[in-house]
Amino acid sequence: MTTEAFQDSYPDDVSHCYGCGRLNPHGLQIKSYWEGEEAVCRYRPQPYHTAIPGYVYGGLIASLIDCHSTGTASAAARRAEVFDSEAHASTRFLTASLHVTYLKPTPIDETLEVRAVIKEIKGRKVVVASRLIAAGQVCATGEVVAVQVPEHLMPR
Repeated sequence: MTTEAFQDSYPDDVSHCYGCGRLNPHGLQIKSYWEGEEAVCRYRPQPYHTAIPGYVYGGLIASLIDCHSTGTASAAARRAEVFDSEAHASTRFLTASLHVTYLKPTPIDETLEVRAVIKEIKGRKVVVASRLIAAGQVCATGEVVAVQVPEHLMPR
């Protein structure tokens, strides 16, 4: 496993996302790392992430898949050297499409693990497939189409 989280490499001016922004004190502040060819995020839900007693709210599951996938897209683009070395440090991806399939209720008293693989890298687009696991069971799957943030939208 790599030591620096993907999200920790984002410049300060683009580190405020509710799901993954390290500078958002009210956000989830998820962290993603390479483990071989898979990107992994582990997150412990809080009691207020409840849908019904004992189970995680689906919006949290979608947020974890979403932000883990865009972070994975950024890290994969850097790993594939899609971007030149000067530009890659500020490479950020945003969600163009998010599809989540909820397979079974997700227990709230477990650490959730999101595992992602790259399905495709093509130009500014990266397709990421994820599965969310709790207590050894796949509870949800997701697919994210992530696109590189155009330079004109990056803060200056």
